[in-house]
Amino acid sequence: MNEHILECINLNKKIGKKQILHDVSLTIDGGDILAFIGPNGAGKTTTIKLILGLQSITSGSVIINGYDIQKDFVKAIERVGAIVENPDHYMYMSGYRNLKMIANLYGNISEERIKEVVKLTGLDKRINDKVSKYSLGMRQRLGIATALLHQPNLLILDEPTNGLDPEGIKELRELLVKLAKEEKLAILISSHNLSELESFCTKACIIQNGKIIETAKVSKLKHLSDIETYSFEVKTTTGLKKLLPKDAEIVDETHFKILGAKEDVAKLIKKLIEKDIDIYEVRRLETSLEDAFLKKTGGNTID
Repeated sequence: MNEHILECINLNKKIGKKQILHDVSLTIDGGDILAFIGPNGAGKTTTIKLILGLQSITSGSVIINGYDIQKDFVKAIERVGAIVENPDHYMYMSGYRNLKMIANLYGNISEERIKEVVKLTGLDKRINDKVSKYSLGMRQRLGIATALLHQPNLLILDEPTNGLDPEGIKELRELLVKLAKEEKLAILISSHNLSELESFCTKACIIQNGKIIETAKVSKLKHLSDIETYSFEVKTTTGLKKLLPKDAEIVDETHFKILGAKEDVAKLIKKLIEKDIDIYEVRRLETSLEDAFLKKTGGNTID
Protein backbone atom coordinates (compact mmCIF):
# COMPACT_ATOMS: atom_id res chain seq x y z
CA MET A 1 0.00 0.00 0.00
CA ASN A 2 1.43 3.39 -1.04
CA GLU A 3 2.19 5.93 1.63
CA HIS A 4 0.33 9.22 1.58
CA ILE A 5 2.48 12.14 0.46
CA LEU A 6 1.18 14.16 3.43
CA GLU A 7 -0.36 12.75 6.56
CA CYS A 8 -1.34 14.79 9.60
CA ILE A 9 -2.15 12.58 12.58
CA ASN A 10 -4.03 13.97 15.61
CA LEU A 11 -2.32 17.36 15.48
CA ASN A 12 -2.78 19.48 18.59
CA LYS A 13 -1.53 23.01 19.13
CA LYS A 14 -1.75 24.83 22.42
CA ILE A 15 -0.58 28.39 23.08
CA GLY A 16 -0.57 29.11 26.80
CA LYS A 17 -3.87 27.76 28.08
CA LYS A 18 -5.64 28.15 24.74
CA GLN A 19 -6.14 25.04 22.60
CA ILE A 20 -5.83 26.13 18.93
CA LEU A 21 -6.04 22.73 17.20
CA HIS A 22 -7.82 19.60 18.41
CA ASP A 23 -6.68 16.25 16.93
CA VAL A 24 -6.47 17.53 13.34
CA SER A 25 -5.98 14.67 10.88
CA LEU A 26 -5.86 14.77 7.08
CA THR A 27 -4.11 13.09 4.17
CA ILE A 28 -3.16 14.05 0.61
CA ASP A 29 -2.02 11.77 -2.21
CA GLY A 30 -0.32 12.54 -5.52
CA GLY A 31 -2.72 14.20 -7.95
CA ASP A 32 -5.03 15.42 -5.16
CA ILE A 33 -5.97 19.09 -4.89
CA LEU A 34 -7.33 19.49 -1.37
CA ALA A 35 -9.38 22.58 -0.49
CA PHE A 36 -8.67 23.39 3.15
CA ILE A 37 -11.57 25.62 4.22
CA GLY A 38 -12.99 27.13 7.37
CA PRO A 39 -14.02 30.44 8.97
CA ASN A 40 -11.34 32.96 9.95
CA GLY A 41 -9.64 31.79 13.13
CA ALA A 42 -10.63 28.16 12.53
CA GLY A 43 -7.00 26.96 12.48
CA LYS A 44 -6.13 26.77 8.77
CA THR A 45 -2.95 28.84 8.84
CA THR A 46 -1.84 27.30 12.15
CA THR A 47 -2.18 23.82 10.63
CA ILE A 48 -0.16 24.90 7.59
CA LYS A 49 2.58 26.34 9.82
CA LEU A 50 2.78 23.06 11.77
CA ILE A 51 3.04 21.10 8.49
CA LEU A 52 5.90 23.35 7.34
CA GLY A 53 7.68 23.25 10.68
CA LEU A 54 7.16 26.99 11.22
CA GLN A 55 5.55 26.37 14.62
CA SER A 56 6.10 23.65 17.18
CA ILE A 57 3.60 20.82 17.50
CA THR A 58 2.11 20.32 20.96
CA SER A 59 1.23 16.70 20.17
CA GLY A 60 0.54 14.56 17.11
CA SER A 61 2.57 14.01 13.95
CA VAL A 62 3.15 15.40 10.46
CA ILE A 63 4.48 12.77 8.08
CA ILE A 64 5.70 13.91 4.63
CA ASN A 65 6.90 11.28 2.17
CA GLY A 66 7.32 8.87 5.08
CA TYR A 67 9.41 11.23 7.25
CA ASP A 68 8.27 12.76 10.54
CA ILE A 69 8.66 16.55 10.44
CA GLN A 70 9.73 16.58 14.12
CA LYS A 71 12.22 13.72 13.93
CA ASP A 72 13.74 14.23 10.47
CA PHE A 73 12.92 17.79 9.41
CA VAL A 74 15.37 18.03 6.49
CA LYS A 75 14.18 14.80 4.84
CA ALA A 76 10.53 15.62 5.47
CA ILE A 77 10.67 19.14 4.05
CA GLU A 78 13.03 18.60 1.09
CA ARG A 79 10.23 17.80 -1.38
CA VAL A 80 7.79 20.48 -0.19
CA GLY A 81 7.08 23.74 -2.00
CA ALA A 82 5.00 26.43 -0.30
CA ILE A 83 3.61 29.92 -0.71
CA VAL A 84 2.12 31.50 2.39
CA GLU A 85 0.12 34.57 1.33
CA ASN A 86 1.72 36.67 -1.45
CA PRO A 87 5.20 35.57 -2.57
CA ASP A 88 8.04 38.08 -2.24
CA HIS A 89 10.17 38.94 -5.27
CA TYR A 90 12.90 41.40 -6.12
CA MET A 91 10.85 43.76 -8.26
CA TYR A 92 13.84 45.44 -9.94
CA MET A 93 15.15 42.10 -11.22
CA SER A 94 13.80 39.98 -14.06
CA GLY A 95 11.73 36.87 -13.41
CA TYR A 96 14.68 34.80 -14.60
CA ARG A 97 17.12 36.49 -12.20
CA ASN A 98 14.72 35.86 -9.32
CA LEU A 99 14.58 32.16 -10.19
CA LYS A 100 18.34 31.95 -10.74
CA MET A 101 19.04 33.48 -7.33
CA ILE A 102 16.81 30.92 -5.56
CA ALA A 103 18.32 28.12 -7.65
CA ASN A 104 21.79 29.18 -6.48
CA LEU A 105 20.66 28.93 -2.86
CA TYR A 106 19.69 25.29 -3.42
CA GLY A 107 23.03 24.71 -5.14
CA ASN A 108 21.90 21.74 -7.22
CA ILE A 109 19.30 23.26 -9.57
CA SER A 110 20.29 22.95 -13.24
CA GLU A 111 19.67 25.52 -15.96
CA GLU A 112 17.48 22.92 -17.61
CA ARG A 113 15.26 22.72 -14.52
CA ILE A 114 14.84 26.51 -14.49
CA LYS A 115 13.70 26.35 -18.13
CA GLU A 116 11.29 23.52 -17.26
CA VAL A 117 9.50 25.46 -14.50
CA VAL A 118 9.37 28.61 -16.65
CA LYS A 119 7.60 26.63 -19.38
CA LEU A 120 5.43 24.75 -16.90
CA THR A 121 4.14 28.00 -15.34
CA GLY A 122 3.61 29.72 -18.70
CA LEU A 123 6.16 32.49 -18.13
CA ASP A 124 8.22 31.79 -21.29
CA LYS A 125 7.48 35.08 -23.05
CA ARG A 126 7.97 37.37 -20.05
CA ILE A 127 10.63 35.65 -17.98
CA ASN A 128 13.30 38.24 -18.90
CA ASP A 129 11.08 41.22 -18.05
CA LYS A 130 11.42 42.98 -14.72
CA VAL A 131 8.99 41.64 -12.11
CA SER A 132 7.75 45.21 -11.56
CA LYS A 133 6.11 44.93 -14.99
CA TYR A 134 4.30 41.70 -14.11
CA SER A 135 0.61 41.53 -13.28
CA LEU A 136 -0.30 40.16 -9.84
CA GLY A 137 -1.29 36.87 -11.50
CA MET A 138 2.12 36.60 -13.18
CA ARG A 139 3.87 37.29 -9.88
CA GLN A 140 1.84 34.50 -8.31
CA ARG A 141 2.92 32.15 -11.11
CA LEU A 142 6.53 33.23 -10.59
CA GLY A 143 6.09 32.39 -6.91
CA ILE A 144 4.86 28.92 -7.84
CA ALA A 145 7.78 28.54 -10.28
CA THR A 146 10.14 29.34 -7.38
CA ALA A 147 8.38 26.76 -5.20
CA LEU A 148 8.73 24.13 -7.95
CA LEU A 149 12.46 24.56 -8.66
CA HIS A 150 13.58 21.70 -6.41
CA GLN A 151 10.96 19.28 -7.86
CA PRO A 152 8.65 18.95 -4.84
CA ASN A 153 5.80 16.48 -4.80
CA LEU A 154 3.80 18.49 -2.23
CA LEU A 155 2.72 22.08 -2.88
CA ILE A 156 1.08 24.13 -0.09
CA LEU A 157 -0.65 27.41 -0.94
CA ASP A 158 -2.20 29.72 1.67
CA GLU A 159 -4.69 32.20 0.14
CA PRO A 160 -3.06 32.21 -3.33
CA THR A 161 -5.97 34.02 -5.04
CA ASN A 162 -5.89 37.08 -2.74
CA GLY A 163 -5.97 40.23 -4.87
CA LEU A 164 -6.13 38.38 -8.19
CA ASP A 165 -8.54 39.51 -10.89
CA PRO A 166 -10.76 36.89 -12.64
CA GLU A 167 -8.16 36.33 -15.36
CA GLY A 168 -5.40 35.81 -12.79
CA ILE A 169 -7.57 33.34 -10.86
CA LYS A 170 -8.34 31.44 -14.09
CA GLU A 171 -4.63 31.21 -14.96
CA LEU A 172 -3.77 29.98 -11.46
CA ARG A 173 -6.56 27.39 -11.54
CA GLU A 174 -5.41 26.01 -14.90
CA LEU A 175 -1.82 25.84 -13.67
CA LEU A 176 -2.70 23.94 -10.49
CA VAL A 177 -4.85 21.44 -12.40
CA LYS A 178 -1.96 20.92 -14.82
CA LEU A 179 0.53 20.38 -11.99
CA ALA A 180 -1.71 17.85 -10.25
CA LYS A 181 -2.46 15.97 -13.46
CA GLU A 182 0.88 16.02 -15.27
CA GLU A 183 3.36 16.28 -12.39
CA LYS A 184 1.25 14.23 -9.94
CA LEU A 185 1.74 16.88 -7.28
CA ALA A 186 -0.25 16.71 -4.07
CA ILE A 187 -1.63 20.23 -3.53
CA LEU A 188 -3.12 21.70 -0.35
CA ILE A 189 -4.80 25.03 -0.93
CA SER A 190 -6.37 27.25 1.72
CA SER A 191 -8.69 29.95 0.38
CA HIS A 192 -11.85 31.94 1.10
CA ASN A 193 -12.91 31.73 -2.56
CA LEU A 194 -15.18 28.68 -2.29
CA SER A 195 -16.83 29.08 -5.68
CA GLU A 196 -13.40 29.03 -7.30
CA LEU A 197 -12.11 26.07 -5.26
CA GLU A 198 -15.20 24.10 -6.24
CA SER A 199 -14.25 24.34 -9.91
CA PHE A 200 -10.93 22.49 -9.63
CA CYS A 201 -10.33 20.90 -6.20
CA THR A 202 -10.82 17.14 -5.95
CA LYS A 203 -11.30 16.98 -2.17
CA ALA A 204 -12.33 19.36 0.59
CA CYS A 205 -11.48 19.41 4.27
CA ILE A 206 -13.57 21.64 6.55
CA ILE A 207 -12.08 22.89 9.82
CA GLN A 208 -14.07 24.74 12.49
CA ASN A 209 -12.91 25.84 15.95
CA GLY A 210 -9.66 23.93 15.45
CA LYS A 211 -11.41 20.62 14.65
CA ILE A 212 -11.83 18.80 11.33
CA ILE A 213 -15.58 18.37 10.89
CA GLU A 214 -15.64 16.82 7.41
CA THR A 215 -13.28 15.52 4.73
CA ALA A 216 -14.64 14.18 1.46
CA LYS A 217 -14.52 14.44 -2.30
CA VAL A 218 -16.05 17.76 -3.35
CA SER A 219 -18.83 15.98 -5.27
CA LYS A 220 -19.72 13.88 -2.22
CA LEU A 221 -19.48 16.77 0.24
CA LYS A 222 -22.15 18.66 -1.66
CA HIS A 223 -24.64 15.84 -1.07
CA LEU A 224 -24.02 14.77 2.51
CA SER A 225 -27.47 15.75 3.76
CA ASP A 226 -31.07 16.14 2.64
CA ILE A 227 -30.72 19.93 2.77
CA GLU A 228 -30.77 21.48 -0.70
CA THR A 229 -31.12 24.94 -2.23
CA TYR A 230 -34.48 25.72 -3.83
CA SER A 231 -35.36 28.65 -6.07
CA PHE A 232 -38.90 30.08 -6.07
CA GLU A 233 -40.46 32.30 -8.72
CA VAL A 234 -43.49 34.21 -7.41
CA LYS A 235 -45.60 37.15 -8.57
CA THR A 236 -43.78 39.51 -6.22
CA THR A 237 -41.33 39.23 -3.33
CA THR A 238 -42.46 42.57 -1.88
CA GLY A 239 -43.48 42.08 1.75
CA LEU A 240 -42.60 38.40 1.58
CA LYS A 241 -39.61 38.38 3.93
CA LYS A 242 -41.72 37.87 7.09
CA LEU A 243 -43.23 34.66 5.65
CA LEU A 244 -39.89 33.11 4.70
CA PRO A 245 -37.27 31.24 6.75
CA LYS A 246 -34.72 33.60 8.33
CA ASP A 247 -31.92 32.40 6.03
CA ALA A 248 -33.97 32.90 2.83
CA GLU A 249 -32.35 35.08 0.17
CA ILE A 250 -34.49 37.55 -1.82
CA VAL A 251 -32.86 37.49 -5.29
CA ASP A 252 -35.00 40.07 -7.10
CA GLU A 253 -38.59 41.29 -7.41
CA THR A 254 -39.92 37.83 -8.34
CA HIS A 255 -37.35 35.29 -7.08
CA PHE A 256 -36.05 34.05 -3.73
CA LYS A 257 -33.95 31.09 -2.56
CA ILE A 258 -34.09 28.91 0.54
CA LEU A 259 -31.98 26.13 2.05
CA GLY A 260 -34.11 23.23 3.24
CA ALA A 261 -35.34 19.66 2.93
CA LYS A 262 -38.23 18.62 0.66
CA GLU A 263 -40.57 18.65 3.63
CA ASP A 264 -39.64 22.29 4.38
CA VAL A 265 -40.39 23.26 0.79
CA ALA A 266 -43.80 21.57 0.90
CA LYS A 267 -44.69 23.43 4.13
CA LEU A 268 -43.57 26.76 2.67
CA ILE A 269 -45.59 26.24 -0.51
CA LYS A 270 -48.68 25.51 1.60
CA LYS A 271 -48.08 28.66 3.69
CA LEU A 272 -47.66 30.85 0.60
CA ILE A 273 -50.83 29.46 -1.00
CA GLU A 274 -52.77 30.14 2.19
CA LYS A 275 -51.58 33.76 1.96
CA ASP A 276 -52.71 33.97 -1.71
CA ILE A 277 -49.12 34.28 -3.00
CA ASP A 278 -48.94 33.23 -6.66
CA ILE A 279 -46.17 30.64 -7.18
CA TYR A 280 -44.99 30.20 -10.77
CA GLU A 281 -42.02 27.86 -10.32
CA VAL A 282 -40.02 25.92 -7.70
CA ARG A 283 -36.64 24.48 -8.72
CA ARG A 284 -34.00 22.52 -6.83
CA LEU A 285 -30.60 24.04 -7.52
CA GLU A 286 -27.34 22.13 -7.54
CA THR A 287 -25.71 22.51 -4.14
CA SER A 288 -22.51 24.55 -4.22
CA LEU A 289 -19.42 24.00 -2.08
CA GLU A 290 -20.35 27.18 -0.21
CA ASP A 291 -23.83 25.76 0.53
CA ALA A 292 -22.23 22.54 1.77
CA PHE A 293 -19.82 24.54 3.93
CA LEU A 294 -22.66 26.55 5.47
CA LYS A 295 -24.62 23.36 6.22
CA LYS A 296 -21.68 21.68 7.93
CA THR A 297 -20.67 24.75 9.97
CA GLY A 298 -24.20 25.80 10.89
CA GLY A 299 -24.09 28.99 8.86
CA ASN A 300 -20.60 30.07 9.94
CA THR A 301 -19.40 32.44 7.23
CA ILE A 302 -16.02 31.97 5.60
CA ASP A 303 -14.98 35.62 5.58
